[in-house]
Amino acid sequence: MKKSLKFVLPMLTISLAATGCSFGSGSDNTEGEQSTLRVMYYDEGSFFQDYGMLFSALNPNVDVEVVSTQSMYQGGEITDYNKAMYDFIDKERPDIVMLSPDQYTKLGQDGKLYELDAVMEKEKYDTEGLVPGMLDYLRELGGGKIYGMTPTFSSQVLMYNKDLFDKYQIPYPTDKMSWNEVIQTAQLFPTDGDEKERVYGLKVGYSDSLFEMASMLAMTEGVNYVNAAQKLMTINSDTWKNSFQTALDAINSNALYFESRNQGDMNGGATSYEEYLLRDPFIGGRLAMTIGETYIIDQIKQAKQNEQVKDKIISNWDMVTVPVGQQNPDQSYMMNFYNLFAISADSPNKEVAWDFIDYFTSRDYAKVRVKSRNFNGFPVRTEFIKDDEGRHYEAFYALKPSVNNMYSNYTNLPQTFWGEFNNLMEQELKKVQDGSAELGVTIDMLQVKGQELLDKTPDEPSAENAGAATAEQSVVSETVTESEAKPAD
Repeated sequence: MKKSLKFVLPMLTISLAATGCSFGSGSDNTEGEQSTLRVMYYDEGSFFQDYGMLFSALNPNVDVEVVSTQSMYQGGEITDYNKAMYDFIDKERPDIVMLSPDQYTKLGQDGKLYELDAVMEKEKYDTEGLVPGMLDYLRELGGGKIYGMTPTFSSQVLMYNKDLFDKYQIPYPTDKMSWNEVIQTAQLFPTDGDEKERVYGLKVGYSDSLFEMASMLAMTEGVNYVNAAQKLMTINSDTWKNSFQTALDAINSNALYFESRNQGDMNGGATSYEEYLLRDPFIGGRLAMTIGETYIIDQIKQAKQNEQVKDKIISNWDMVTVPVGQQNPDQSYMMNFYNLFAISADSPNKEVAWDFIDYFTSRDYAKVRVKSRNFNGFPVRTEFIKDDEGRHYEAFYALKPSVNNMYSNYTNLPQTFWGEFNNLMEQELKKVQDGSAELGVTIDMLQVKGQELLDKTPDEPSAENAGAATAEQSVVSETVTESEAKPAD
């Protein structure tokens, strides 16, 4: 391994030098002087595994210091994560900060980030081959300016089993189908047979929660159930009503597969490794379509290596884009750009920091990165996103990323709103699924109760205290799960 590295290292160094950044006086690297680059990341070990070892090998004159965000938690529980992060940045003063999209927007607005547009133009940064719509997405988040980039992105696609479609003589799915079209296609498959052996038309998530499924449909249309900026509920809009009705009909059709109904434990009830490999009905050949990410592809490859089950594993499959909305047929909210790297506005090492961002969004890095894909997703250079069997991998990036976020401006709302309203909504919609309540009446009630929660002042009692007095109105507050309370990226 060391012998191989000695051969590769000079070539990589030459490559970086040829594409390196110069702001007019030459990069810190080119002068042969030692410099320090402070990078904000989860922890030191993860950073060097993901980026640091390669960058240090290419830049021996740069001493990389990791500013671990783990230290933010040493003072106890964090009640305001964004404030804690801003305080952390002010104290540690990293050259490169790692941000979520919301944090990227906020720090850009506050003048805390270095604008990259002029640098990209001066250095003739190669924008060809990047994920379509990525730069527009970053500009919209940045109020018209680009403050950062990301080496990778994640995206979901609609995967489908060609053999099942051929068996039942159903046309294959296509790019940019609507949710209604996908659900109607799923309902063309038979629904009879034992639940552990039968064929299913579609899988869209883990739970059969009416709200979760309706949310997928509504977000595709670019609507939220609350206008956080104006503190107004909008869940009784026509779009939300249609989304709830479509989701309810789909759940009741028995054409959809939900893990929460079919799997009793984390291993899906599997008693052997072979059963574990087959626990996913798409991998086992019993599911016509599924919304999924790259991990499903990895699981298929893993299962194919097992001699006992390889003949039962799906092999004739392909993918198309996720369902789209009528208002935004070229956008996907299921595409995410996590770990946005930006340069601090007051960084004394902007040149080296740009070298870092430039390399890790380059064609050279993408070519290496795609061969060691993990849960950090695909490289943002799309030419390397493909497989050897000619499947439609373009589906991962054929749609442009959507900036629509159900939790935009969520900090404007009372801190208890998300937990209280989600608990209320899940309980009331469960009654609709059980047939003990009407959908239209329930939506109107959620509109009123949600607005009451939005209008509540800090001095008013929380829903936890009011629960006993309003039990007849079915307002029950429980501890909300992290996945329900956490703002979506």
